[in-house]
Amino acid sequence: MIELASVLALALLPPAGSLVGSYLAENVRTPKWIVGAGLHAAAGVAIAVVSIELMPRILPATPKWVIAAAFLIGAAIALALALLARKVKGAGQGRAWMLCVAVVADLSSDGLMTGVGAAVASSLGFLIAVSQSVANIPGGFAATASLRQHGVSRKQRMTAAALLVIPAVLSCGLGYWLLRDANPTAQNAALMVIVGVLVVTTIEDVVPEGDASLRLPRWISTTALALGFVGLALLSTYFH
Repeated sequence: MIELASVLALALLPPAGSLVGSYLAENVRTPKWIVGAGLHAAAGVAIAVVSIELMPRILPATPKWVIAAAFLIGAAIALALALLARKVKGAGQGRAWMLCVAVVADLSSDGLMTGVGAAVASSLGFLIAVSQSVANIPGGFAATASLRQHGVSRKQRMTAAALLVIPAVLSCGLGYWLLRDANPTAQNAALMVIVGVLVVTTIEDVVPEGDASLRLPRWISTTALALGFVGLALLSTYFH
């Protein structure tokens, strides 16, 4: 029970990133390039998780066909999330609320990835949760800013932001429960699905979205990406 409680506590990290983004949208006048820099930092963190933590754990003990199939599944999940996010962009309060639905779907996948990682190793679950919390700051910012722009009250906006904790915790518990007693091949296959999600999302969505930010100098984007990678690498070193 204590172990499960610790895993569910990790699930609070991804929505915490969204809450930070929501707070910034509500209370801080940030330069337009800040969101782009944050997205590049998130990309650096994701690259570090894949290259330092996930792939070295997966490659030695997993058949190559399992790696390929699991990556394709992860890529399909990333594509589905991206298509949902693009479908709900547009004008009107209903569209703004649908953007929150997209954030809920994203946080559910974050929680699931955290739970799967924690089922393999508690340190891995923590590092995945940290990576997704950084990545979720721009998403929380965008969702709250869209709701405010379309006339949704501050009370409703903050309530919606707080409720984002629920899908992350539930999906994290599900991922942990499904994988905690699974054989190593099944666990590695699940981790490879996570690799597919992270790689495709980072290359196809996070970096292009960061580059689209207005007035983002190249030296800032490169520095942010490098610092994201180094920060996660240092955390990984600490846990090992």
